[in-house]
Amino acid sequence: MKFEQHLEINRSDKTAVDALEESTELARQAIKQAMTKGAVWLTRNKSTQRIRRADKPLKPGDALHLYFDSSILEVEPQAAILVADEDVYSIWAKPYGMLCQGSKWGDHCTINRWSEKHLEPQRPAFIVHRLDRAATDLIIIAHQKKVAAYFANLFQQREIEKKYQAIVEGQLSDDLKLDAKIETKPALSFVKAISYNTKTNQSLVEVTIETGRKHQIRRHLTEAGFPVVGDRLYGQGDKTSSDLCLTSCYLSFVSPIDGSTKSYRLPERLRLKI
Repeated sequence: MKFEQHLEINRSDKTAVDALEESTELARQAIKQAMTKGAVWLTRNKSTQRIRRADKPLKPGDALHLYFDSSILEVEPQAAILVADEDVYSIWAKPYGMLCQGSKWGDHCTINRWSEKHLEPQRPAFIVHRLDRAATDLIIIAHQKKVAAYFANLFQQREIEKKYQAIVEGQLSDDLKLDAKIETKPALSFVKAISYNTKTNQSLVEVTIETGRKHQIRRHLTEAGFPVVGDRLYGQGDKTSSDLCLTSCYLSFVSPIDGSTKSYRLPERLRLKI
């Protein structure tokens, strides 16, 4: 089931769940679950935001919006793994399939929402960089707006060191410098061979990048003749049931807390193996 419902509120004696229950055929519990998962929005004074409280009081002039898609709301995300809780920011291992950004239809499958729900004590969560839905990655979540701005600046100035690992098709014997434009923009990647599996004809490689173009690693490796295993977009993923074998495995930066250099690694049990 998929539909939208938009209500103009002209009375102040109803809550959000009351108004939606009266105007839709959904059960009250289904509405509450949709609210919890980020599918209900409130427009007030020209500002539109998600609301999650079923008992949120409404005011005349408000507009209530429900974006209900059962196929989205029924999805249960895999658990993200907390790598480090540094109070004003945290480091997580984002699993395959978890999103970095929600939509009007919901946000319960996003890493920031997972962080908000599972950290103790609970804190707001702000995305400071985005990663492929199909990849397992280390990701930084800020818990204060000023800290989010700090990390955004570090990324913009390329002052965060990142390393990736990938399993690719074929035998990579020599390290590679891949300097090929992506959508007319310069893009530079460095690939280091780690190991080779003769039975599968696959190589484990480490990749660092000096630019951050969309799908840069996947595109560069495919163009070099070593597509990432499980890459259904650029490689040979349609021929395998494997997930995308690409991970962000290392982050290093100057801490916004005390100015020290902090480094984080993907837990060994989550690392790629061939």
